[in-house]
Amino acid sequence: MLRINGLTLGYGGPEPVLANLDLSLKEAQFASLVGPSGSGKTSVLRAITGLQRAQAGVIDLSVPPAEVGFLFQDDALLPWRTAAQNVALGLRIHGMSKADALARAEEWLARLGLAGFGGRFPRQLSGGQRKRVAIAQVLALRPRLLLMDEPFASLDAIVRTRVTQDLLNLVQREGISVLLVTHDLEESIALSDVVHVLSNGPRARILASRPVSIERPRDLVATRGHPAFAPLLRQLWRDLEGASSLPAEPLPEPVAA
Repeated sequence: MLRINGLTLGYGGPEPVLANLDLSLKEAQFASLVGPSGSGKTSVLRAITGLQRAQAGVIDLSVPPAEVGFLFQDDALLPWRTAAQNVALGLRIHGMSKADALARAEEWLARLGLAGFGGRFPRQLSGGQRKRVAIAQVLALRPRLLLMDEPFASLDAIVRTRVTQDLLNLVQREGISVLLVTHDLEESIALSDVVHVLSNGPRARILASRPVSIERPRDLVATRGHPAFAPLLRQLWRDLEGASSLPAEPLPEPVAA
């Protein structure tokens, strides 16, 4: 689904934020990317979507850009459009008729527990409901690859668990590949098939890729009591402690022509 080789990204400073990063994502796999602040996690997602230009490296996607969805930290709902109109907007841009787009929008709102809320404006929705609308907005386009940048960080614990569980159920049912950026180690374990740990920046790189040996489908609350959960959480904490203490890896010397 996704293969990244030798990715180097920066913001014009003397050193890149991350360097020589390799990462792959299989079909229908859920992967998380964790690491210290400033290690370039969000930059990886932006590079995949073309929002940020790589200084070096190759990003190989097996799906067209139209089949890649991006769920940001903050929702991008238009305040003058209803929930259904917001969800239908991307479908209309892709050429779907107004009636069909609104029908699919209502279907996805219902699948996310918002049946009957399609006529409400964003100001009439709670934070959790707005997040569900944003998720419906992305999933209604039927992406095969979903990129998520800490999309649940602003929600309280109870709402966050409910919204995340609903999203996980849909992703598993639809067979969508997911790459999630998160600071929440427990969330990364509960959701993922593999957790990639980035080192400290600048010139961050992946230090470890930890598989999650917890069967699916998953209940997010019950998963935390699985025998594999606590040992993996301790391992990830050790990885991150090491990531913060390691010096940055030097860039390779250029090869003479």
